Amino acid sequence: MAFFKLLTGGHIYGPDDLGQQNILIAGDRIAAIGRELDLPENLEVDRISVTGKNITPGFIDMHVHITGGGGEAGPASRLPEINVCAILSAGVTTLLGVLGTDAVSRSTETLLAKAQGLEQEGITAYILSGSYIFPNPSTVTGSLQKDIALIPHILGVGELAISDHRGPHATFEEFLRVISDARVGGLIGGKPGLAVLHMGGGDERMAKLFRLVAETEIPILQILPTHVTRDEALFDDAIKFALLGGNIDITAHPADFLPKISLASALDRLQSKNISLDQVTVSSDANGSLPRFDKNKKLIGMQAAAIDSLTLEYQRLVGDGCLPAHEALRLFTCNPAARLGLKGEKGVIASAACADIVVFDDNWQVDTVLAKGEIYVQDGKLIKGGFFENH
Repeated sequence: MAFFKLLTGGHIYGPDDLGQQNILIAGDRIAAIGRELDLPENLEVDRISVTGKNITPGFIDMHVHITGGGGEAGPASRLPEINVCAILSAGVTTLLGVLGTDAVSRSTETLLAKAQGLEQEGITAYILSGSYIFPNPSTVTGSLQKDIALIPHILGVGELAISDHRGPHATFEEFLRVISDARVGGLIGGKPGLAVLHMGGGDERMAKLFRLVAETEIPILQILPTHVTRDEALFDDAIKFALLGGNIDITAHPADFLPKISLASALDRLQSKNISLDQVTVSSDANGSLPRFDKNKKLIGMQAAAIDSLTLEYQRLVGDGCLPAHEALRLFTCNPAARLGLKGEKGVIASAACADIVVFDDNWQVDTVLAKGEIYVQDGKLIKGGFFENH
């Protein structure tokens, strides 16, 4: 495979609608974009025709249980680690790995090792220190500040469980200390220091978040609540939080396990309040559990979240006419890139950006996936898998 690749004839959404243009890739970078690219005659280039197809940045999934989630129904209910083949086949080229309920049989160390392994297999992977439990989150170094400041893969803390019967029921002061440590670690390490907050179905909802904004100097963008379409009362809080200037993350669920509020309905309601969709990201919760509890908090059923729910949600938004393709795309590309401190590097098709690219057919089905300039999916088929698939 040549160092240079030329994608020709595709319609580019970068995510802005750039029309039909060609893309020159040099190694792992986008070298040039244009309708007419003047290349040296002796340049060795792999030419790939994508005429009639749609070109987008690789999707960024900000919430993936890369070492598996679950466990609420005992050891047999622990979900498996995610496979890089599933990630790439879904058009995802960058992700953020998290722990969940179980920080007993899993740890931040295993999360870090898995992220490093996924990077060796071709994608870009970051993680958060911690789990549902705080004020003493699971860390690698014994210090949240040190983890974030000194370990390149660690960007923040989470997912911290708020208003959930599986959470730590910590005080506001304990909550504040963890967010403060994440912020300082981020400042020292030149990282977001982001705190991702798992929002449960309890009556407290976002009370701690509103107190943090009202009573402290910590910027509202330091925290990111997720699973906010769980129920009407929680989404009302999410709207209030966004009106204060906060960002929110909406979970894409499988079609047979939809939340009380669909993504399309949530976006419509946010826009009706003049809330910018630049404040919204969508993530999959992949390889996490989707448990169902009765009124007494007894587990009565469980499903598993899948990473392809991300692309399926995008296809629904565009196919049902909820949003134009380029507007919907921001929720899955440049918006999450901004949250992770990767603006201009990931989530865009632009000169000098990382060559993470998805080619969709005219029905928005994944056709070709390039991660860091390498082709992993072509003509809808995986051509290069992970370590064990390749061996």
